[in-house]
Formats: sequence, structure tokens, C-alpha cells
Amino acid sequence: MKLYEELVEHLVQQIEKGLFAAGDRLPSIRSLTRERGVSVTTVQEAYHRLELLGLVESRPRSGYFVRDRAAAAELPSTTATARRPLDISQWEGVLQMLGADKSARVFSLGHAMPDLTGDTLKPLLRLWARRARRGDPAALEYDSLRGSEELRVEVARLAAHSGCQLHPDDLVITTGCQEALFCALRAVTEPGDVVAVDSPCFYGAMQAIKANGLKVMEIPTHAKEGISVEALELALEQWPIKAILVTPTCNNPLGYTLSDERKRALYRLAQRYDVAIIEDDIYGDLSYAWPRPVTIKSFDTDDRVILCSSFSKTLAPGLRLGWIAPGRYRSAVVHSKFVATAASSTLPQLAVAEFIAQGGYERHLRKMRGQYMRNRDQVTAWLQQHMPAGTRISYPQGGYLLWLEFPESVDCVEINRQLENEDYRIAPGALFSASGKYRNCMRLNVSTGMDSRTEQALTSLLQRL
Repeated sequence: MKLYEELVEHLVQQIEKGLFAAGDRLPSIRSLTRERGVSVTTVQEAYHRLELLGLVESRPRSGYFVRDRAAAAELPSTTATARRPLDISQWEGVLQMLGADKSARVFSLGHAMPDLTGDTLKPLLRLWARRARRGDPAALEYDSLRGSEELRVEVARLAAHSGCQLHPDDLVITTGCQEALFCALRAVTEPGDVVAVDSPCFYGAMQAIKANGLKVMEIPTHAKEGISVEALELALEQWPIKAILVTPTCNNPLGYTLSDERKRALYRLAQRYDVAIIEDDIYGDLSYAWPRPVTIKSFDTDDRVILCSSFSKTLAPGLRLGWIAPGRYRSAVVHSKFVATAASSTLPQLAVAEFIAQGGYERHLRKMRGQYMRNRDQVTAWLQQHMPAGTRISYPQGGYLLWLEFPESVDCVEINRQLENEDYRIAPGALFSASGKYRNCMRLNVSTGMDSRTEQALTSLLQRL
């Protein structure tokens, strides 16, 4: 990492933690030069980058000041209230996107893939290979229906970072977070029931709802404040909602993290209306804030919150390892797990458990949080310079996904069709809605930053806007 990039990351973290509020004067170039032991040129370049991001502004003879976020790039607008529960469509669009990504020549701007090239993943691969070379038959057997005890012990320890006090026996290992969400939904609903979701909502969760024969109630969501607890309460009053499915920490696709106060308020609503909460925490460990934000599950006093997560976004999707803390719904979740896959693959569980125990997971997270935050800022700066007027860009608090909202005249579904001829794909916003809303929006993956292929793909996209 270059010196100016380290300084940018340092200042961004201080701004995001509230150490410098909107309107505050930032340290002078001279004082930062002394404090950080860097050159004047390095500090000037760092402030220039912060200006490009819209985080600071230069005032003649006065220095640099924190900008009000409202004066920077506009965040995507709050989504509209749904009038009634809906059946979910969009499967063909999801299938097309997932199918296209299997081709090596196709470059997807929207697929939520972590960066797999870092050195901090190599120890995991060595552990995997070492266990395979041992030739231990146990690595090829069915493991416990609830998963490897070694891995459940390590996951329970990790859960403490998010405020959860879980015993290994409280956990069930799943084949990714997708299976965890599917089992959770099946445990708390019956076909025809209604599930409330933050909207836009991850298309995998939407398709799990569809596969269980359920309807969805889309709740308005703001790119910074998150799901509207007030609108959710109105929906709970009006409709027979059986579960609330949310991603309150490092949301996919908007990137927001609900405040602790709003997480508590959401939990109290679930108590009042006696509904289950299915909490997708798959990006929680990638929060730029550390200690990482707590989960809604950490406030759970009556076991109504089902916590779902995975290593797919923090380590690698090919591991196919997730987990679920089912609370009071344990019996139903374990039954669904048995019917779906019976057991998860044993060798990956053992390798990942050892990787965590040796400290490899924490080292990997420390590196990737910083990298993804820098990538967010780098790509956002490029977008602000090149995208058409009226483009709104999310400002995620963790992970590696941006949500772009273009003027209403833009049709990202049609643009995606046009990009097929150049072997590029995007994730149109319509995939993140039950009824195909958000056609003028798209999700963008920035896990690898602004490399040459990403810039080429974005330039091709730009030509069609």
C-alpha cells in the first residue's frame, strides 16, 4: 500500500467514526507531515483523493474541512412502499446471470465474489492440502448432521465478536448461507405465508422465499439509515407477516449498517407481533468499523432470531460452508438440513476450523477490510468523475458492493443485454425486487478495485448510459 493510501484510509476511518464531523477542520498539511512522518507531497495527494471522494473540501487560506455527506455524491433514494405482499418473479434473470458467470471469458461487474488472490488465503490452502495428504478416511465420511464440532467451536468463538453468546451445540453447519436461509424460512413459515424484507433485497434470499411458496412484503429502505422500522410496523399491523428477513450489517446490496438503536427497535417489533427474525450476517465480519457491529441476535432474549452466515464472502464461495443459529426453531431447521443435504462436506470444515484456530481468519479479515474500503473509495472516485449527472452511489460501511441508481430513463436490464456482445455482465437492480423494480439501478462489485478489466467494463457500460 502506498503511503498516501495509508493516510487516506486513516482519515476516512476517523471521519466515519465521528472523530471529525461535517464542517470540522482537518489537520493541516504541515501537522500531518510531522505526525505521520511523511512528505508534504504525500499529504497533498491524500487530501486530493479525499476531495475526489467528496469527503473533504479545500477552503482558500483556511485548509481542508469535512464535507456534509449531503453535499457529496447523493446516496440512492429511499425505496417506495409496497402496497401489498407479492409473488416473486425474476428467476429467469437470476439464472441468466449465474449461468453466464460460469464462462471464463465473461466478466461480471455485479457478481458478489471476494478477492481470492491475496496471500492471506494461502495458509488455508496449505492446511487443506496437508489434511488431504494425511489420507485420513474420516475426512471422507459423513460428519455429524449439525456439522464438525471443531468448526462449531470456532464459529461460536467468532460469534462473540458480534455480541452473541453461543454454545457450539447452538449451531448447525450448512452448505453456504443460501442453505441456511432456505432452512430458516422453511422452519418458520408454511406455503402462502408472508415474509417482510428490506428492499432492495439480495436475489438469493428472494428466490429462497419463492422456493418455499411464500409471498414477500417489500419494506422501504434507505441507503444509509437502512430498513424503515416505521414502515415495517405499519406492514405488521396490516398483513399476517410470519417472518422478517433482513441483512442489517453491511447490507447487500445497499451497504448500510443499522444502528444498535434501530436493531433493538426491530427486535422489539418482532416481539410485539410475535414473528421470527431471520438475520443474514454474511458480510458482518467485513465491516470497516472494528470492533465489528453487533447483530440483532445479540439482543435476543427469547430465541426468536435465527442467525445465518457463511465464509463465502469473507474467504471463498467454493468452500460451501455456512452456519445457522436457529434458536427456538432448532428441531425444524435440523430436519430441513437433513432433507436438503444431510451433511456438509467434511474436509473443508476441518481445514477452516484449523485456519481460524491458528489466527489465519483474523489476519485475513484485517487485510481485506482495509483493501475493500480502499477499493470502495477508489471506484467511487472514478464513478463520480465519469458517470452522468443524476447518478447516485451508495457508501457502504463494509464489504465490497456498491449500489448505483441512474436517472429513471436508464434501463439496466436492457444495458445488460447489450453488454452480452462484449462478454460483460452487470447485476441489474430488477433482480433485487419481487416485481422487477429498480430497473434503473445496478449492483457493482469492487472487491478487486479499479483494475484494467473493471475500467474497461465500466467504460463500456458508460457508453450505453
